[in-house]
Amino acid sequence: MSVLDLKVEEKVAYLTIKSPPANALSQKIISKLDELLTQIEKEDEAKVVVLQGEGKFFSAGADIKEFTSLQEASEYETLAKNGQDIFNRVEHFPLPVIASIHGAALGGGLELAMACHIRYAAADAKIGLPEMNLGIIPGFAGTQRLPRYIGNARAYEMILTGEPISGEQAKEWGLVNRVFEADKLEKEVHQLARKIAAKSKLGINRIMQLIPYANTSQFEEGVNQEARLFGEIFGSYDAEEGVSAFIEKRAANFQDR
Repeated sequence: MSVLDLKVEEKVAYLTIKSPPANALSQKIISKLDELLTQIEKEDEAKVVVLQGEGKFFSAGADIKEFTSLQEASEYETLAKNGQDIFNRVEHFPLPVIASIHGAALGGGLELAMACHIRYAAADAKIGLPEMNLGIIPGFAGTQRLPRYIGNARAYEMILTGEPISGEQAKEWGLVNRVFEADKLEKEVHQLARKIAAKSKLGINRIMQLIPYANTSQFEEGVNQEARLFGEIFGSYDAEEGVSAFIEKRAANFQDR
């Protein structure tokens, strides 16, 4: 069963994605994330949150098979907006959220990681937005957050090719804070979390309020446009072909229509 697990230890809230084999982000898991963020705020015990994946991956993307159950552009736009809203809540959460990226953070997985405040990654992790390979586009604010971290030119390259970069490359480009060997990542993330948790919660909350002022005022407009175009593109032949090819594990035959 796909779940998102919460455990609080020493003022650190550990949120663990458990959706084998790839920790795909279903709407159920995204809604559960919203629910657990509310629980963390209400219980008021934690000072910092660690978001991690169980098994081989952080998260290899959204649940593509779930997309096939939708029919209308408006349904896809609503799906995108729901994910955007919850990831936006992560970004504006009153506590710092640290993404611990191992294995892969692809598609929705990377979009979730980019909503976190700090990203630590395994040097060999695969990080990218491969949606174009399926004939679709990112829908959980990936087109807006990625340029913020790596600049427009590199964002165009990553999104248009759909090719992932390594954790090491992501560090060089400013997409992740630090990289470690995979077997040392968890220890380093937990050490960082405990270091933050040792600080005053009053100070932590104020910092979380202040730094977002540095963000551009056009972000909200950009994510609204992304959701609209995400819904629009799902009405195309190529989107249907790309998603079918992904599920059937074959090469897509795009017709540019």
